Amino acid sequence: MKLKVLWVGKTQQAWVRDGVEEYSSRIRRYSPFEILEAREEKGAGDETMRERECDRLTKLLPKNGRLVLLDEKGISMNSPEFAGFLGKCRDAAVPELVFAIGGAYGFSQAFRSRADTVIALSPMTFTHQMVRVFLLEQIYRGFTILNREPYHH
Repeated sequence: MKLKVLWVGKTQQAWVRDGVEEYSSRIRRYSPFEILEAREEKGAGDETMRERECDRLTKLLPKNGRLVLLDEKGISMNSPEFAGFLGKCRDAAVPELVFAIGGAYGFSQAFRSRADTVIALSPMTFTHQMVRVFLLEQIYRGFTILNREPYHH
């Protein structure tokens, strides 16, 4: 199973870039992995920005992928449950599992309707920059749980 993470905008803070690089290299030990960035929209109304950013995200979607949106209103999972989700996708021979992180104003309704699953990392609200590192760490943690490695403890 290939993994792909899509997000809106460039990674701005150095600590976020460092975290993305660290966890990306760890994830690649378990699965082919790619990050794709969609250009951030500026200077428009909230809904227009959402729509334009999500149009760009849509162009990055593989045809045979399963789309998972990250949204604070999604279903909550603890780390073992998330690992189980990754394992089920792997065991079901999902060719590409695609996680999407929206921009500052989230996802358009049209893009939401494409999602196979919507998950929340927390009921708290985080910046879309911080979520990048949190998601990658949880993907890595999920693989270590599936492989019964000691990182989770």
